[in-house]
Amino acid sequence: MLIIPWSQVRTNFRVIASLAIIGFFVLIAIAGPVVLTRDPLTQDLSKALLGFSSEHPLGTDPLGRDILSRMIYGTRLSLIIALVVTLSSAALGVSIGLVTGYTGGAVDLLLMRVIDTMIAFPGLLLALTVISVLGPGLENMMLAIVIYTIPVFVRVSRGVTLRVKSAGYVEAAKALGCAPSHILLHHILPNSISSIVVQLTIEMGAVLLMSSGLSFLGLGVQRPTPEWGLMLSDGRQYLRTAPHVPLVPGLAIMVIVLGFNLLGDGLRDLLDPTLQTNGRGSQEGARSRRLPKQVRELTQPHSQS
Repeated sequence: MLIIPWSQVRTNFRVIASLAIIGFFVLIAIAGPVVLTRDPLTQDLSKALLGFSSEHPLGTDPLGRDILSRMIYGTRLSLIIALVVTLSSAALGVSIGLVTGYTGGAVDLLLMRVIDTMIAFPGLLLALTVISVLGPGLENMMLAIVIYTIPVFVRVSRGVTLRVKSAGYVEAAKALGCAPSHILLHHILPNSISSIVVQLTIEMGAVLLMSSGLSFLGLGVQRPTPEWGLMLSDGRQYLRTAPHVPLVPGLAIMVIVLGFNLLGDGLRDLLDPTLQTNGRGSQEGARSRRLPKQVRELTQPHSQS
């Protein structure tokens, strides 16, 4: 079980700031629709492109719909998309990575070449290719992002498996006659949790950003459903005359993605022993801190492919 002492959490500014940001949006998603009774789909062309007011705190869009109501419902949808897609990708990717990393052989080599190709392929282009085959829509967009995200979790879990499977306690479990499934679930997976959790939080921000981008292009969530990327697309032509229409959803996307990235970086610092310093600190930990967040997790598995 992954437990981080509160004494370490409260001294990490990035974790505290990210929890405040994410908690704010989660609170809006849960309590917003209960408190706010205005229908986000109701149109009133006589009130189109109104600015901030007591009646419409964030103004109205080109069709006279209340932007605050649409933002609240869009928050719920965006968080659900990010959570479902990321958890689905993690479940599939981690399972594949654990099995292939533990068994090895020709299947592992072939699969990792496929994974390398998918990782090298531009994410947005891969998603566009999948959607062009399946057609636009929420479900197809989520499936496309899952396909793109799975290789990242395969790489991370496989890398940890390659390092852990030669450990003494794993060899002892083999000597006692434990089944491979038991070793994977009770010895290797628990030692992979920290890396998986860090990658999970970072990928949630990336998934949210990609889903908003695909909706912006008209390939994800379809009108009139309130979604941040779609709202940004609808308001981009009013950037000069009514800048609040595109800026509000754009700022929301930026802030929540920043929150997930800060959380991933903060958890990495707390869970990665190479970043723990005492006294004057270690030079290796300092050098590791300066590496991009994906390099330390992906380089080692890549070298053992």
